[in-house]
Amino acid sequence: MRQKRQKGHSHSIDFIRFADTPEHIHAYSTRTSFNNGHRHQVQGRTTGPYQGTGRGHVHYYEGVTSFDDGHVHYFRGWTGPPISLPGGGHYHTFAGDTTLNDRHIHSYRGRTSEGYR
Repeated sequence: MRQKRQKGHSHSIDFIRFADTPEHIHAYSTRTSFNNGHRHQVQGRTTGPYQGTGRGHVHYYEGVTSFDDGHVHYFRGWTGPPISLPGGGHYHTFAGDTTLNDRHIHSYRGRTSEGYR
Protein backbone atom coordinates (compact mmCIF):
# COMPACT_ATOMS: atom_id res chain seq x y z
CA MET A 1 0.00 0.00 0.00
CA ARG A 2 1.44 3.36 -0.97
CA GLN A 3 0.85 6.39 1.16
CA LYS A 4 0.17 9.89 -0.13
CA ARG A 5 3.20 12.05 -0.78
CA GLN A 6 3.69 14.77 1.75
CA LYS A 7 6.19 17.51 1.00
CA GLY A 8 8.53 15.33 -1.09
CA HIS A 9 8.47 12.43 1.35
CA SER A 10 6.79 9.08 0.74
CA HIS A 11 6.75 5.56 2.12
CA SER A 12 6.17 2.35 0.25
CA ILE A 13 6.23 -1.24 1.34
CA ASP A 14 7.60 -3.56 -1.31
CA PHE A 15 7.93 -6.79 0.64
CA ILE A 16 6.88 -8.08 4.03
CA ARG A 17 7.37 -11.62 5.31
CA PHE A 18 4.97 -12.67 8.03
CA ALA A 19 5.80 -15.77 10.05
CA ASP A 20 4.52 -16.89 13.41
CA THR A 21 7.98 -18.20 14.38
CA PRO A 22 11.11 -16.05 14.01
CA GLU A 23 14.05 -17.42 12.03
CA HIS A 24 15.99 -19.95 14.04
CA ILE A 25 18.33 -22.92 13.67
CA HIS A 26 18.90 -26.17 15.57
CA ALA A 27 22.05 -28.09 16.44
CA TYR A 28 22.12 -31.86 15.97
CA SER A 29 24.47 -34.69 16.86
CA THR A 30 24.10 -38.46 16.64
CA ARG A 31 26.03 -41.60 15.75
CA THR A 32 25.53 -43.68 12.63
CA SER A 33 24.70 -47.36 12.55
CA PHE A 34 27.57 -49.81 13.12
CA ASN A 35 28.43 -51.12 9.63
CA ASN A 36 31.58 -52.66 8.21
CA GLY A 37 33.16 -52.73 11.68
CA HIS A 38 32.78 -49.03 12.58
CA ARG A 39 30.45 -46.04 12.96
CA HIS A 40 30.68 -42.28 12.37
CA GLN A 41 29.52 -39.10 14.08
CA VAL A 42 26.87 -36.99 12.33
CA GLN A 43 26.65 -33.42 13.64
CA GLY A 44 26.07 -29.83 12.63
CA ARG A 45 23.43 -27.11 12.52
CA THR A 46 20.35 -26.84 10.39
CA THR A 47 20.54 -24.21 7.70
CA GLY A 48 18.05 -21.42 7.23
CA PRO A 49 15.72 -20.13 6.32
CA TYR A 50 13.38 -22.91 7.30
CA GLN A 51 10.60 -24.01 4.95
CA GLY A 52 6.92 -23.72 5.87
CA THR A 53 5.33 -21.77 8.69
CA GLY A 54 4.77 -22.18 12.40
CA ARG A 55 3.89 -25.71 13.40
CA GLY A 56 4.45 -27.02 9.87
CA HIS A 57 8.01 -25.87 9.25
CA VAL A 58 11.02 -28.10 8.53
CA HIS A 59 14.78 -27.46 8.29
CA TYR A 60 17.40 -28.57 5.77
CA TYR A 61 20.66 -30.08 6.99
CA GLU A 62 23.78 -31.44 5.33
CA GLY A 63 27.33 -32.31 6.24
CA VAL A 64 30.24 -34.71 6.34
CA THR A 65 30.57 -37.46 8.94
CA SER A 66 33.56 -37.84 11.20
CA PHE A 67 36.66 -39.47 9.71
CA ASP A 68 36.67 -43.09 10.89
CA ASP A 69 38.13 -46.29 9.43
CA GLY A 70 40.01 -44.21 6.85
CA HIS A 71 37.06 -42.43 5.23
CA VAL A 72 34.05 -40.12 5.57
CA HIS A 73 30.47 -40.16 4.27
CA TYR A 74 28.20 -37.29 3.25
CA PHE A 75 24.65 -36.80 4.44
CA ARG A 76 21.74 -34.42 3.87
CA GLY A 77 18.02 -34.22 4.39
CA TRP A 78 15.04 -32.41 5.87
CA THR A 79 13.94 -32.61 9.48
CA GLY A 80 10.46 -33.67 10.45
CA PRO A 81 7.93 -31.07 11.66
CA PRO A 82 8.41 -29.42 15.08
CA ILE A 83 7.64 -31.33 18.27
CA SER A 84 6.57 -29.03 21.08
CA LEU A 85 8.39 -28.95 24.41
CA PRO A 86 6.62 -28.27 27.72
CA GLY A 87 8.42 -24.93 28.17
CA GLY A 88 7.22 -23.57 24.84
CA GLY A 89 10.15 -24.42 22.55
CA HIS A 90 10.40 -27.26 20.07
CA TYR A 91 12.77 -29.75 18.46
CA HIS A 92 12.75 -31.84 15.27
CA THR A 93 13.54 -35.46 14.50
CA PHE A 94 15.75 -36.39 11.56
CA ALA A 95 16.85 -39.64 9.94
CA GLY A 96 18.54 -40.84 6.77
CA ASP A 97 21.34 -42.75 5.13
CA THR A 98 24.83 -41.58 4.30
CA THR A 99 26.40 -41.72 0.87
CA LEU A 100 28.02 -44.95 -0.32
CA ASN A 101 31.76 -44.82 0.46
CA ASP A 102 34.20 -47.71 0.92
CA ARG A 103 31.46 -50.05 -0.41
CA HIS A 104 28.96 -49.37 2.41
CA ILE A 105 26.49 -46.85 3.81
CA HIS A 106 25.38 -45.98 7.35
CA SER A 107 21.94 -45.10 8.68
CA TYR A 108 21.38 -42.41 11.30
CA ARG A 109 18.54 -40.93 13.31
CA GLY A 110 18.24 -38.41 16.09
CA ARG A 111 16.62 -35.26 17.35
CA THR A 112 17.77 -31.68 17.15
CA SER A 113 18.34 -29.31 20.03
CA GLU A 114 15.77 -26.70 20.88
CA GLY A 115 15.82 -23.88 18.31
CA TYR A 116 18.02 -20.82 18.77
CA ARG A 117 19.03 -17.81 16.66
